[in-house]
Amino acid sequence: MKFFLGLAIALLCGFALAAQETPKPTKKEKREAATERIVQGRVTDSDDKPVNGAIVQLKDMRSLQVRSFITQNNGEYHFSGLKVDNDYQLKGDYNGMTSGWKTLSMFDTRKEPVINLKLAKPEKKE
Repeated sequence: MKFFLGLAIALLCGFALAAQETPKPTKKEKREAATERIVQGRVTDSDDKPVNGAIVQLKDMRSLQVRSFITQNNGEYHFSGLKVDNDYQLKGDYNGMTSGWKTLSMFDTRKEPVINLKLAKPEKKE
């Protein structure tokens, strides 16, 4: 009986310590989280296969700042720390192929929108 009582006390103490170790977010962290979002997606070729080494550009339409991300084996990309009240444009490029620009609007209220980019050869202008 003492063994089970000791085990119960040890488990309760363990849960109490685990609860204390996870700090609660500060008011500043909560405010920042409410005004920021993440965009992510996958770059694929015309056969819907993920593209390794594609360059994804993210353009802030307010400041015109451009950030880049190079995809890995799975063709995935992500950008964090985006403001919810800004429009952004995204484009993928790889070996002369492009996805063209896609817009992430401030009116899109998702906190983690997914925008997949499909590469194609650019149309020739005559």
